[in-house]
Amino acid sequence: MKRPITATMIMAVSTGVLLLLLGSVVLTYAQHGHHKKNVNHPKQEQRGNVEKKQQQAKPARKQQQGQQQAKQPSQQGQHGSKSKLHAVWQKYRAHNWQSEHRSWQERGGYNGYRIPRHRYRGYFGPNHTFRIYRYPLIVVGGYPRFQYNGFWFSAVDPWPEYWADNWYENDEVYIHYVGDGYYLYNLRYPRDRLAIIVYLK
Repeated sequence: MKRPITATMIMAVSTGVLLLLLGSVVLTYAQHGHHKKNVNHPKQEQRGNVEKKQQQAKPARKQQQGQQQAKQPSQQGQHGSKSKLHAVWQKYRAHNWQSEHRSWQERGGYNGYRIPRHRYRGYFGPNHTFRIYRYPLIVVGGYPRFQYNGFWFSAVDPWPEYWADNWYENDEVYIHYVGDGYYLYNLRYPRDRLAIIVYLK
């Protein structure tokens, strides 16, 4: 004979099912929360990787910059150290200029860059004097090279031993093309001329 289902029995079964469901939800939540703690978010991982790469790249960049600076010519502007400028120019002082200097003709002719006529007339020659110290100076291959009116100039002759130690600071000079090439003239010593070569850059 079947026993009738009572309200007490229904409540007991319902409570049991409810407890099972609740336990399952709590267990799933706990596992999910634990998983979150141990696993990084993909964006956080990416951010961490990017930061590591940037930190690793910093020393490499510094080394690369150091190499680039070593390759570039050392530069002195008009505000450069006077002692450094002095040391650069002193290296190219003649012991006996009369025997050490040579004209472009003696050198086999001028084969450097030629200044266009309209630029030459406007900025070069005896009527256009300047002081070298006021213009940028770089050292290329150990030789001083100064800039004037968009061109670079380098002396291939040494400068006379009887010129003042600081002639490049105080003496008015000019660049003149004479028959066989370009020369640098010093107004204090008008008979002397230094063979120079012109560079566009």
